[in-house]
Amino acid sequence: MAKITDVHIRTLLRLLADGMSLFQAAQKTGIDRKTARRYWTMKRLPSNQDRPERHWRTRPDPFADVWTEIEEQLNTAPHLQAKTLLNWLQRKYPGRFEDSQLRTLQRHVHSWRAMKGPAKEVYFGQVHEPAKCLVATGGSAAAPSQRSHEQRGEQSIGQ
Repeated sequence: MAKITDVHIRTLLRLLADGMSLFQAAQKTGIDRKTARRYWTMKRLPSNQDRPERHWRTRPDPFADVWTEIEEQLNTAPHLQAKTLLNWLQRKYPGRFEDSQLRTLQRHVHSWRAMKGPAKEVYFGQVHEPAKCLVATGGSAAAPSQRSHEQRGEQSIGQ
């Protein structure tokens, strides 16, 4: 079994509560006997496990030695997308960079924009409320077309 999920452990615990032996319950759920015993004594689901965050790299950074060139490109044109930069690197260094490395470059570019990129433009939403405009100009809630007709001494349709 590749990964033990909460469903496996819930099934295991239910079978154990129903009186099945640990060995039989482990076999029925497809979990190793020792792993089943560990979860049974721990009384915690896999999703509730405390795992330390990984802060180390599992592979060497493929863009480490060309990052200064990438940074120069980003400094001159900060709007460049990672896909464009990857295509540029593939043309400059044929056979060195694969399409599968795009996500890694996207992470690097995202991090660069957050730390060294241009400031983001701030937008403040505006709410237009017509009733406040009438009050601010001294108008009333009556329709403006009726007031203008009344002021001129004309009759409006529908009176």
